[in-house]
Amino acid sequence: MASIVERVPPSAAGRVLRGLFTLPEPVKRLIAGAPVRRDGQELALDAQLLLLMTRLEGQRLGGSTAEEARRGLARAKVYLPKVPARPVATRNVDADGVPARLYTPKGLADGSPLLVFYHGGGWVIGDLDTHDTVCRYLAVHAEVRVLSVDYRLAPEHPYPAAADDALTAYGYAVARARELGADPSAIAVGGDSAGGNLAAVVGRFAERTPDFALLFYPVTDISVRRRSRELFAAGFYLTDEDMTWFSDHYCPLDRRAEPKASPLLAGDLRGFPATYLVTAGFDPLRDEGEEFARRLAEAGVRVALRRQEDLIHGFANMWSLGGRFREALSEAAGALRTGLYAGPGR
Repeated sequence: MASIVERVPPSAAGRVLRGLFTLPEPVKRLIAGAPVRRDGQELALDAQLLLLMTRLEGQRLGGSTAEEARRGLARAKVYLPKVPARPVATRNVDADGVPARLYTPKGLADGSPLLVFYHGGGWVIGDLDTHDTVCRYLAVHAEVRVLSVDYRLAPEHPYPAAADDALTAYGYAVARARELGADPSAIAVGGDSAGGNLAAVVGRFAERTPDFALLFYPVTDISVRRRSRELFAAGFYLTDEDMTWFSDHYCPLDRRAEPKASPLLAGDLRGFPATYLVTAGFDPLRDEGEEFARRLAEAGVRVALRRQEDLIHGFANMWSLGGRFREALSEAAGALRTGLYAGPGR
């Protein structure tokens, strides 16, 4: 039998959530409770309020089955408000057998930079629609075309299917850049969480190195546990249990140290593209993302590491709630625009 929460239409639950975010700060604090502090950081009030609502909703990222988890994510995305923005045209693209969607902001001239984007979701959930608003935001605010890649998901298609699709779609973008309306000398890769993992794999293994990498709280090493995974194991959206569930669905234990699964373990990161890597302070993935940034710097790569210390995993998808979520995504969009438009010949 469906729970009471499941009987509530997502649109109704979304109106409640959006209403909460319009309340005065003192009222939001009263609802959210005392500030949450851990590891010398204080959780943003907006993030704390959102976590309270997700606990009431009873949803988790992982699930007993992949299908259940996918339904949960599809339901959750309906909560977020639709924010009017500059019109963006979309069309479906066959990227050498990998489905994709091209986003082109209205009025953007041909020859713009291009971002090849890989959605998050632990390689098991997520799709073009769950990350539609993120792609639209980046397209408009970074003034780029975005090619969002619908790579194959586990467990139906386990490792290395997603990584292979990521490389195939990027290769298509390089070969067909002009047909996509893009500048072949200004192509970035990007993604969040598992999508950040795939973007890092492309940055390391693609025959033609991307011109920039935009990595949101990326998974960079699924072979070991780090301190942040223990500090933020539960209560901050992505949990330790979720991470285990996703990894077990995606990649067998004996292959997790392979660089196409854990790019942090690549022996040589020289030649990796210039990178903006952002982590969230209250995220189990924080430490491995920051370690990857350090490895890039040691290899001579130009890398800007930014910790949004008061935010949680997944903040990019939460931008339409405003506040700190939108500020963080706006900063990343600015970094992408600067990184691509400041490139050679532009």
